[in-house]
Amino acid sequence: MANAVVSDAFGKTKDGLDVTRYTLKNSNGMTVKLIDFGAIITEINVPDNDGKFDDVNLGFDTVGDYETKSLFFGAIIGRVANRINLGQFTLDGEKYQLAINNGPNASHGGLIGFHERMWKAEIKGNSVAMTYVSPDMEEGYPGELTLTVTFTVDEDNSLRFDYNASVTKKATPVNFTTHPYFNLGGHGTGHLDDHVLTLHADRYLPQNEIAIPTGELAPVDGTPYDVRQPKNLKEHMPLIPGGAGFDSCFCLEDSPKMKLAARLEHPVSGRFLECHTTEPGLNVYSSKYVTPRTGKGGANYKEYCAICLEAQHYPDSVNHPHFPNTILRPGETYTQTTVYKFGLL
Repeated sequence: MANAVVSDAFGKTKDGLDVTRYTLKNSNGMTVKLIDFGAIITEINVPDNDGKFDDVNLGFDTVGDYETKSLFFGAIIGRVANRINLGQFTLDGEKYQLAINNGPNASHGGLIGFHERMWKAEIKGNSVAMTYVSPDMEEGYPGELTLTVTFTVDEDNSLRFDYNASVTKKATPVNFTTHPYFNLGGHGTGHLDDHVLTLHADRYLPQNEIAIPTGELAPVDGTPYDVRQPKNLKEHMPLIPGGAGFDSCFCLEDSPKMKLAARLEHPVSGRFLECHTTEPGLNVYSSKYVTPRTGKGGANYKEYCAICLEAQHYPDSVNHPHFPNTILRPGETYTQTTVYKFGLL
């Protein structure tokens, strides 16, 4: 049986708000820690082939570092993950303008997204439920939105995220994701050279010059985006156009059933990670824009030191009617389940 959830203090925000850390653990010794600031995963400790446990999730030692140094490390992203073209959309005949925070676009929820908000936490058995209520027009988005994400560590060494959201009075676009930065050699390894990636996607979303999908769902056949067979990241990332590694959305089956989206392997430690999700897309990001910074325990983080596997809807879906629907209306319930399963080769 999984161990009971325990909590402890994790400091204060710059505004003086108390932050609490929650520790989830299963009987195999896998340990996950998260905080109620940003609903952030701060640690994921899993064993290697020799039984040695390492933290494979990049992060920081203090709340202050999450406020000032973080690039969404470990956080829940909302109200809309990824980019919206020029920060604009029209919904039910009304035009909305969001804050611009990513070149000419809006990205990852705005100037103060869900990753920088205080969430209300509730321990439920061996899980922790985090809830955030986003007011009408927060960051320019219509409707009062309530999102609950329940975090569970299962006995098969899986970290499970169950999302449930509703909105009042006005429809709103939603696209939630979780944003851990993984390095299966340990968070402080500093590179992805020994990692092998497989993506279970036949199509991907080409982007224009400002990183917005063109609208095409392009076959991966014959392109560097064909990762249906295992690819060594050191060898394959330079082949991606621009030579900057992955920052691309891959198209999964558009159905609410669970499917295997990706598998990441690290032969040196013997660890693997599988991402299973109900979402129709997987954004893969190999940390090109992580400028040098100091992480947990004095670790040095830099570009290409970790990889993000972000299960989500397609970027800019609100402006592409043929993309899977991201509009949540009053009376409807949004659900998502994403699972990161860890194991040994």
